[in-house]
Amino acid sequence: MAYKRISAAEAAAMIKNGENLALSGFTPSGAAKATTKELAKIAVAEHEAGRPFKVGLFTGASTGQSTDGDLANAEAIKYRAPYTTNGDFRKHVNAGEIAYNDIHLSQMAQELRYGFMGEVDWAILEVCDLEEGETTCRAYLTSAGGISPTAARLAKHVILEHNTFHSTGAKYLHDVYELQDPPYRQPIPITKVSDRIGTPYVEIDAKKIVGVVECHIPDEARAFKDLDPITTQIGNNVAAFFLSDMKRGIIPQSFLPLQSGVGTTANAILAALSHNPEIPNFNIFTEVLQDAVVDMMLEGRVIDASSCSLTVTNDSLMKVYDNIDYFKQHLTLRPSELSNSPELIRRLGVIAINTAIEVDIYGNANSTHISGTKMMNGIGGSGDFERNAYISVFTCPSTAKGGLISSIVPMVSHHDHTEHDVNVIVTEQGIADLRGKSPMQRAQCIIENCAHPDYKQLLWDYLKIAKGGQTHHCLPAAFAFHDTLARKGDMRLTDFAEYVK
Repeated sequence: MAYKRISAAEAAAMIKNGENLALSGFTPSGAAKATTKELAKIAVAEHEAGRPFKVGLFTGASTGQSTDGDLANAEAIKYRAPYTTNGDFRKHVNAGEIAYNDIHLSQMAQELRYGFMGEVDWAILEVCDLEEGETTCRAYLTSAGGISPTAARLAKHVILEHNTFHSTGAKYLHDVYELQDPPYRQPIPITKVSDRIGTPYVEIDAKKIVGVVECHIPDEARAFKDLDPITTQIGNNVAAFFLSDMKRGIIPQSFLPLQSGVGTTANAILAALSHNPEIPNFNIFTEVLQDAVVDMMLEGRVIDASSCSLTVTNDSLMKVYDNIDYFKQHLTLRPSELSNSPELIRRLGVIAINTAIEVDIYGNANSTHISGTKMMNGIGGSGDFERNAYISVFTCPSTAKGGLISSIVPMVSHHDHTEHDVNVIVTEQGIADLRGKSPMQRAQCIIENCAHPDYKQLLWDYLKIAKGGQTHHCLPAAFAFHDTLARKGDMRLTDFAEYVK
């Protein structure tokens, strides 16, 4: 051991108020956990003593409770980017207490390199193994790629968390490669999902490493809800759509790589595809790999997979580690600027499937904000994939909160994905194929095929009073659903004409 071993508390004590931290991980997988938990305790003590203490956080995507949650509760975050899903963090953001910058995940590493967010004072990386050289360290990441190579290179100081919960076999999964910045950037030499172009480790200047924290902490993974009739029907509808496109010759008979977001609906879609004998075995090119894909890979249903993280329960993670000889041949973990690269998504012909909070009758999608104001989750990589996909699919149940909320609305309350980036919308009610359609044709298709019966006539009524040129709207009534929900707790207004009066 060439590098000094320090406790998590000693590591945290070196970090000063106002400094910026760049962390490993992508979702709670592979995120630094030991040091940030101790940092939250320091923040609480400093605040009790009447002294300020806040840091900036740069990550690959979301983290877990030990970072986003504990630091938010300790009022220790001055700035945070990009994606997050933590409930405690969400409360503080929506209370206006944290400056949160929600950007596309493919852009995070390069925006740090460009200097858009200031200097990186500290990098804290979770590793499963390390080679402790005198001049350089080879650090082997755990269950995610994230922004680790960029974080380590830009940081003034580096803390390594050697987490023995993870098998050293994780080192065989990684393909670490950092892009050059313009005007020197070259094409990314990946033409197949299984290609590897980098190294299995992050190379770090040994002089930067202030210490290694030895720990044994499980990933703060979460399981998702079981499938229900609605998510199952959405999955079946997506599978039916793909089969129809295959029969029409739009999707090749050999199929194309899939990207799927995180959650119960994504699992339902993967289950429907897996169980359908007419869908051939396929590849995955995505940012997060869920439990369902681990099982599908062991069954041979998924041939090769490329991801940024193993966003799986710890039981599934152990399943990967126990079968590492198989997975190291078929699974690759990449930094987020590769896993989410628009260049690669377009080249490989990835079919993107993501979940929306709401979509409007013209095909615009909101995937981040409830009623346009309250942040639910960040945009994540959905924009990276949907705007560059071979086919861009958004899914959502047609209603939420027991029918009090319609997911199909006259106008989305927050724009994350414009109609120009959305090809297909799928709810449990049906499929709206928007390709080749004008705005008014899209509106008719979405209302007829995707809206819930409780809201379908209301949406037709809105279209009757909407005026305009190419795209029709009635601006006084465009947010009538949202306004009625805010006032009455239910979107089902009585009459659009009365509302406008």
